[in-house]
Amino acid sequence: MSFVGHDQPWAEWRSALAGPRMHHGWMLAGKRGIGKAGFAMQAARELVAQDGIDQPKGNHPDIIVLSHLPANKEEEKKQEQGKPFQLKRNISVDQIRAMQLRLNTRPTLGSRRVIIIDPADDLEKGASNALLKSLEEPPVGSFFILVTHRPGRLLPTIRSRCRVLSFPPLDDSQLSSVLAQEAPQADAATRAAAIAASGGSPGAALDFVALDLGKLHRLMLEIAQSGDPDFKRRGLLAEAMGARPDRERQLAAVELARAVVAGQMANISPQAIPGLVHTHAELSRLSAQAPTYNYDPGLLVMEIGTLLTTLAASREPAHG
Repeated sequence: MSFVGHDQPWAEWRSALAGPRMHHGWMLAGKRGIGKAGFAMQAARELVAQDGIDQPKGNHPDIIVLSHLPANKEEEKKQEQGKPFQLKRNISVDQIRAMQLRLNTRPTLGSRRVIIIDPADDLEKGASNALLKSLEEPPVGSFFILVTHRPGRLLPTIRSRCRVLSFPPLDDSQLSSVLAQEAPQADAATRAAAIAASGGSPGAALDFVALDLGKLHRLMLEIAQSGDPDFKRRGLLAEAMGARPDRERQLAAVELARAVVAGQMANISPQAIPGLVHTHAELSRLSAQAPTYNYDPGLLVMEIGTLLTTLAASREPAHG
């Protein structure tokens, strides 16, 4: 599988892979939805592959993926049944320790093993400290790939032990090509709005189309630009969100609001800067919490709308 905009990361990865000594720790840094997880899996398969050893097409015994687990036993049952399920808030120290026990054994097929942590941003404190020990003294043949949307959340000591592969946002023409190929059913207006709202992330642009976020986007723009003194727009925003939106739609709404705020930077006045900074910080908090917190969907969308009203308020001229 190939992803648009990954030419430079692949060039750096394969140059290192062809070198005499492959670095043991890698950090894939870039926006959510840019394709880092797919890159990590394909890169891991290239790293563990060895001449003369058949490689499985499905799950690979020498590629360990650590991510959010189901929140509890009930959510595990939902996962097994193929139903939507809630995730734990963090990647736990127990997951890291279980992985470290496997590192005491030899790889199954060849001489290399890869551990992917996705997203490494969500390692709990104890898990980060435990991982650091493995990064400081990695077992022979063990390699770590950390997928991160917000590198600043990682311990500096972890970052210092990893080589960084940066995944820059896609430009509008690249996003247009992705949408033309992956979402040909979208009309021109929807594609244009998806590109504007995506912040350079193809995943976000495709979510915009798949989740039919056009009405949400229009209402968010209206609130950010004109406010909502009578709460009518926030009511319409709640209606557009839906009575029982799934977790994916809730997360997309938060990211969409962040993109709306980012889009206001182009025409911002000095007096609007504090409001924009506050709104972006609060939406970033929601973005970090929404994947694992059990938010009431109605309250979540109302909070998003209220935060966006601060942008309109900050545009009003000071009096006195």
